[in-house]
Amino acid sequence: MTDIKVHNGKPMGFGAVLTEGGVNFSIYSRDATKVSLVLFENEYDQKPSKTVDFDPHDNRTGDVWHIYIEGLGAGTLYLYKVDGPYIPPKGLRFNSNKYLFDPYAKAFTSGSVFRSYNKQWKQGFEGNIGGELQDLSDFPKCVVVKDDAFDWEGDRPLNRPLEHTVIYETHVKGFTASETSGVPREIAGTYRGFEEKVEYLKSLGITAVEFLPVFEFDENENANTNPRTGELLVNYWGYSTIGFFAPKTSYSADRSPGGPVREFKQMVKTLHKAGIEVILDVVYNHTAEGNERGYTFEFRGLQNDVYYSLPATDQNYYMNFSGCGNSMNCNNPVTAQFILDSLRYWVLEMHVDGFRFDLASILTRAQNGAPISNELPLLTAAINDDPVLAKTKIIAEPWDCAGLYQLGGFPGGRNNRWSEWNGRFRDDMRRFLRGDEHLSTAAATRISGSSDCYNHDGRSPLSSINFITAHDGFTLNDLVSYNGKHNEENGECNRDGSDDNFSYNNGFEGECTNPKIEQSRLRTIKNFLIYLMVSQGVPMLLGGDEIRRTQQGNNNAYCQDNELSWFNWNLADKNKGLLRFTSRLIEMRRAHNIFSRVKFFRDTYETGAIPEISWYDINAKVPDWAKMNRFLAFKLDGLEVDNDFYVATNLDQYDLTITLPTLPGNKKWHRVADTAFESPDDILERGNEELLTEQRRYVLISGATVVLMSK
Repeated sequence: MTDIKVHNGKPMGFGAVLTEGGVNFSIYSRDATKVSLVLFENEYDQKPSKTVDFDPHDNRTGDVWHIYIEGLGAGTLYLYKVDGPYIPPKGLRFNSNKYLFDPYAKAFTSGSVFRSYNKQWKQGFEGNIGGELQDLSDFPKCVVVKDDAFDWEGDRPLNRPLEHTVIYETHVKGFTASETSGVPREIAGTYRGFEEKVEYLKSLGITAVEFLPVFEFDENENANTNPRTGELLVNYWGYSTIGFFAPKTSYSADRSPGGPVREFKQMVKTLHKAGIEVILDVVYNHTAEGNERGYTFEFRGLQNDVYYSLPATDQNYYMNFSGCGNSMNCNNPVTAQFILDSLRYWVLEMHVDGFRFDLASILTRAQNGAPISNELPLLTAAINDDPVLAKTKIIAEPWDCAGLYQLGGFPGGRNNRWSEWNGRFRDDMRRFLRGDEHLSTAAATRISGSSDCYNHDGRSPLSSINFITAHDGFTLNDLVSYNGKHNEENGECNRDGSDDNFSYNNGFEGECTNPKIEQSRLRTIKNFLIYLMVSQGVPMLLGGDEIRRTQQGNNNAYCQDNELSWFNWNLADKNKGLLRFTSRLIEMRRAHNIFSRVKFFRDTYETGAIPEISWYDINAKVPDWAKMNRFLAFKLDGLEVDNDFYVATNLDQYDLTITLPTLPGNKKWHRVADTAFESPDDILERGNEELLTEQRRYVLISGATVVLMSK
């Protein structure tokens, strides 16, 4: 590092941009009075090896500080120090003692922000002088990355049409971390380990994985302990971002500087070769710096009043719409540009296919925190219309923790192409299939694409991401096994997690060996899976539901980085019948476009056309919806392009003999699936559907769902 030469550098190209002869560093700060680049020789250095001060005359253009250092290369480790006014009531929190991350850093070394601060604060002034860390050996450093140092072999994002998409939500680490995975221990729980299970996903039939956050975060920020074991808990899910351009280092088997970037790219390439897209769950609504009592290691020390939403009266505090202490000021032009740059990077350099935006309603709030109602929000409209993101999947969680609920009305832009997690689908289908009174009408609305939410402004059923379960809440097994949450081991006295689960334990709380109870539970699980796959919209399956993964009643396992959350691969053999059932259902959906319409069902009462969907009571008559209860039946008409399908569910306590609708011509009904049957008769192989000997009547067992197909 003694041979480096310092030049003025260029303002554009934020972050650390590698060139043939050196590295250009560029960072934004409007009110800084001094900026210093801090360089390190090695990952575990206690102190910097060199500090380079920016000249405010030569190394500043507008509000951008920039410098070019000749002689540096890929793998260079660095941090920043920034000085300026410290006036919290006016939103300014500069502190020259703090080491800061580059918001545009593309990789981090191993280590822990929170462990570093907590350890040195406990040592008093010996380890922490005026807020300055004296030992940086465990503090992560930013890494200069060579973007073109990976052979993509012609790989590009797959751009699979949304109507042909089946999403599988899972956790990179948790998918292979358990010893039951059979993955070698040195790569278990990593991007490399995930590749070992791609064939499983391919055989299941899903078309996209949706990863819980993989942007760099610090799992050690959780201060709670497990009351049973006394062990310190962690942030396992990762909804607390530190690096918005960097894949999480601890998820990589290769933790050398830049190694996680290469390993993540290889995983994406492998998934693409299997025809599987990669969707990232991204958290742009808040950061890990917390509230006014939190840490300073990034945005707070660069330009606090720009990156965060602050109250107009006393900017010492933070607007907290995320429930995590702060909210990003998403519709400030600087912050919006930062978020767009991050998204573009993951598409252009990492070949990601789409994004699911956590607590996305925060992205639609003005700089003062108020919902933007009289115009389109700058950020969501820009994401909607961005030319680089034009083919990516963009999915909103259309609510936040402060009560802004935008389901069906998430503000996008021209030809609004945002899809939304449909919480009403989840809740209505849960209540209907557990047998709640008079939920047939609500269920019918969800099954047909939630037109009450999305049939406006040119939107379509594809605006609805349908799900029964997700990472946040019960697994599907637990939904039919627990009446209440059991989060005691989260260290919050079971106060955390939702109390509105709409679950039913079928007569016994938790694991059970009673064969009748287990039969009832399995039948209901299959009912849920059927409706997930036959409903209009885009289905999302929670990873492990296909083999009855359990969290033992914990519906908020954000802090459980252990076997409670990890994928138990022994269940794949134990519940191989359910695994087969799920894969056959997915195959059926993908083989018949009738389940994945791009338009809502037309109103045949006005046109006189053949109904595309028809609803029936148990006598195959037009139902009286006011009296319809614990039963639902409908027929999808193939209109000479596809097969007809009939689906019926009996949630009454008694078996029913139902009347089937008459088919035209020589068509006959064939049984595809019946959840009253045991595997493998519960769903038949494609092409081997069973011809019904009785075409007008069908005995539908209590608690069961049947799927018939015309031939």
